Amino acid sequence: MTDHSPRLFSTDAEITRIGKGLLARTLPKETWTHEAHLAACTWIVRDCPEINPEHDLREIISRYNESVGGVNSDTEGYHETITQVFIAAVRDHLSERPGEESLCACVNALLVSDRGRRDWPLRFYTKERLFSVEARRGFVAPDLG
Repeated sequence: MTDHSPRLFSTDAEITRIGKGLLARTLPKETWTHEAHLAACTWIVRDCPEINPEHDLREIISRYNESVGGVNSDTEGYHETITQVFIAAVRDHLSERPGEESLCACVNALLVSDRGRRDWPLRFYTKERLFSVEARRGFVAPDLG
């Protein structure tokens, strides 16, 4: 597995700003890191009941990518399987942390956990399957576990 030194967040407001920036498509491109993806997903799952992440994140992320000059193609941009795997990771993480914990503490705990690792999906998928066009365009089931 790769080195796991995530950039942690300092405040709930910082995470909320990322989530709202994603939705409004005003988040600077350089801010859209792996950590920002997980922070925004956690914020959406936890604090935005009007959004169905399993369904809505495809459009939200795809439109954001285009707004910052990116493309959503067979080789770059939005990746459906990775998104769905991390939504499930966020939901599992939140289910284990009930209560009034701050958003920041919750996100940071996710980021330092195994589920927060960039390479976490590779515990369930071979590289060939995970990075296939099929997996980018639609959800594919794991081939490892």
